Order: sequence, then C-alpha cells, then structure tokens
Amino acid sequence: MIERVLILEDIRQSREFLAAMVARILNSPDIVKEASLRGAEHACGRHKFDLALVDLGLPDGDGTTLLRKLTVEQPGCICVVTTVMATDSTIVGALAAGAQGYLLKSDPEPLLEHHLRLLMDGVPPLSPQIARRIMQHFQLTGPTHEVETKLTKRETEVLRLIARGLRVSEVAEAFGLAESTVITHIKSVYRKLEISSRAEAALHASRLGLLSGGATD
Repeated sequence: MIERVLILEDIRQSREFLAAMVARILNSPDIVKEASLRGAEHACGRHKFDLALVDLGLPDGDGTTLLRKLTVEQPGCICVVTTVMATDSTIVGALAAGAQGYLLKSDPEPLLEHHLRLLMDGVPPLSPQIARRIMQHFQLTGPTHEVETKLTKRETEVLRLIARGLRVSEVAEAFGLAESTVITHIKSVYRKLEISSRAEAALHASRLGLLSGGATD
C-alpha cells in the first residue's frame, strides 16, 4: 500500500500537477514535494517513502543520485522517473540507478494517469516512447536466448513475480522461501541477464512470455 510519496520536481507547475494526479489516484496519500536534489535527500533522511517520482535534470544535480540513494537506503520504495529527457544515455543511466519506471512529462495527462494507475497493479510504468527505445536497445545489445535459457526453473518463477511488481517478502511467501533465498535468486537472475532493475526484468519477462499467464499456482 502506498501511503507516502516523494515528488522531486524543480518546476512548480509540474510539481503541483504531479501532486494533484497522485492525490487523485491514491486517494490523498501523504505527499512530500521537493524542488531540489538536496531537499529530497534531506526528506529521505526524515521519512520512509513508498513511491518516489523523480525528475532527472535539477538545478543542483542529477536525479539519478536520489535513485541510487533510495535503492540502497529504502529498497521498498518504488522509484519512477518523471522527466522530459529521453536519450538512450539518460534512460539506461536511470534504469541502472534503480528506476522501476520511466514516464515522460510530455505525455498526455490521461496517459500519465493510466500508467500510474497500472503501477498499483504491479505493472512498471513506461511511456510508449521509452518502451520502444528500451526494446530497440535490447534488440541491439540484449542478452542472447542462450543466456536466458541458463535460468533455472526457480529463477524463472522468481523473475516472473518480481517483473509483476511483487516485493521480496511477497515472493518469499508465495514460494515458502526465506527472503534471503529469494534475494539470492534475484541476484542470480540479474547477473545472468546482465540487468540491474525491475524495469529491465519486466521487459525480459515479457520477452520470455512470463507475464501472459495467471497468478502463481
């Protein structure tokens, strides 16, 4: 359940727009709004967040710094980039820093709202333009089928669930495993597929047809 949200956005109009959308979708959670990287870092020291919407280009730094901080210090926080930047380097950099979604502020409001609502169902929010670029990136540089087939049956099952947005504790409960064992499986999956984020995991799971079926038996 998402109860506290951090919005890092230096443009006031965009900040208020995102805050209003989040309040509407999540039924008015506790929203902390920051206009600078330093302010957001301080906020992370005071609060635990369930969701963070992070701009990348900021007056006092790069939003990927906050993504890395949250990934390490608050691993339960869902980090989603909200930006106008759509170059390959910024996309890859954000995913490598721990982003679990990437939305373009230039997308129509109904589309942004649609993606944020899907987030509540565990679907990584990706703007269509970003999804296409990531797919193109994988087509050119992604792991081969030979690498993918090296996943064990359990690793494949774990990949399917984390790609659907389940937390480590939920995956552990689903399979009757210790959380430490699930973490070991996730690390192995990431290493074999040469990925570093849930967004990339979701794309691989989709390529393998793991997201088309129902819930875990």
